[in-house]
Amino acid sequence: MSNGNKTTVGEMSRRNWLAGVAAAACANGMGLFDSAPLLASTFTTPAVTTSASTEIKSVAAILTAYEKGLHADVLIGKILEGWKQDGGAGPQLKLASMYVDQFTDRDMARAMSKKYDVPIFDSIEKAITVGGDQIAIDGVISIGEHGDYPWNDLEQHLYPRRRFFKEITDAFVKYGRVVPVFNDKHLGPAWVDAKWMYDRAVELNIPFMAGSSMTVGARTPEISVPLGADIEMAVGVGYSGLDIYGSHALEFYQCHVERRRGAESGVRWVQCLEGDAAWKAIDDGVVPQHLFDAAFAAVPHAYENPRDDKQAALFQFEYNDGFRGAVFMLPEAAAGTSVAMQLKGHSGLLATRFDEKEEPRHPHFAWLLKGIERMFHSGRPSYPVERTLLTSGILDRALTSRFRNHEKLMTPELAIRYQAVDYPHSPWPSLDSDPNATQTHPKKSGI
Repeated sequence: MSNGNKTTVGEMSRRNWLAGVAAAACANGMGLFDSAPLLASTFTTPAVTTSASTEIKSVAAILTAYEKGLHADVLIGKILEGWKQDGGAGPQLKLASMYVDQFTDRDMARAMSKKYDVPIFDSIEKAITVGGDQIAIDGVISIGEHGDYPWNDLEQHLYPRRRFFKEITDAFVKYGRVVPVFNDKHLGPAWVDAKWMYDRAVELNIPFMAGSSMTVGARTPEISVPLGADIEMAVGVGYSGLDIYGSHALEFYQCHVERRRGAESGVRWVQCLEGDAAWKAIDDGVVPQHLFDAAFAAVPHAYENPRDDKQAALFQFEYNDGFRGAVFMLPEAAAGTSVAMQLKGHSGLLATRFDEKEEPRHPHFAWLLKGIERMFHSGRPSYPVERTLLTSGILDRALTSRFRNHEKLMTPELAIRYQAVDYPHSPWPSLDSDPNATQTHPKKSGI
């Protein structure tokens, strides 16, 4: 029985319900990597503003920690205090409950709870049910980022994203209803956990989104790459830690190259190179020098010569269609994230960077929340979670390669197929647009 974008059990047993959603997933081809994306939908940007009659959807926030400037602040804070977190207009969402895993010395959760009369519960199940005996919210935002958590030998920060998702979905099963879920940043972070989360969402037919705000944030300069473009090659540049920002760099790269003709079919192999070996890939012509130069020039940088970066690393990988991927991580030399591309039949290069503005209150998170808002209203992901699954896998395999003395790893597990959708980035869609509207956004100029 359907109730908006919520699936209810009605008089069915939970065992029959689980069997039913699993059968529906199989019938739709979901859960197989040669299938369509998990409940993904074609996007058209709303061209009308939100009306007073638009229903406000309720949200549970499942958080590792809540401090000023953390992801909980710049996402959940926009539900509480508006897009600019200044008391102005905000999304058609209301915060119904919170679960906070760690209360730090700089905790904001308790103060915000008191100020806005939002209860904090001591378990995820209670937050999902708002202390009752049913799923009492329309969507869940799970932010497993920041806080005091261990690291593994691959230097992955083991945030409890799988545990959060398990407890969220266990509540869905217990009470017989699923609602859309957004997982902040990459899945996992370990591949086995990333894959488990995806499979669990497919099993229960959960509308599921995840990933980086960089895919929907502003870019400088603005470029246009149509779906089905003949992209011949592309090189990305990222900065900061390999795990924490490698996920951003890979998603920013992937959201561009997934627009190539015939994509996406997944990745055949992954390798991480460091130091001289990374630069040798350019010297040997494996990575085109001119594309790297364009990507590096697109970001602010501390060094004129990137080869002075003693921590430089290269994530290189090959897609199943033969396209070669290359993302340089330059923790010392670079101060931004970019991509440069060569398109067939075009003499010039296309290069752009993520425009990482801090004011008002990290605005790229407003556009991330806009995509989440749309899913909570429509019951359909704004863009495919398979992109995040794939980049999570590439990152995990790259860090594994690094741990194994830079071994090239064959990756049949990353044969992940999905179809990109034409979802825009800031300044589209307009933040005040109706999340239920389906009118086409203004056309951009072509390449």
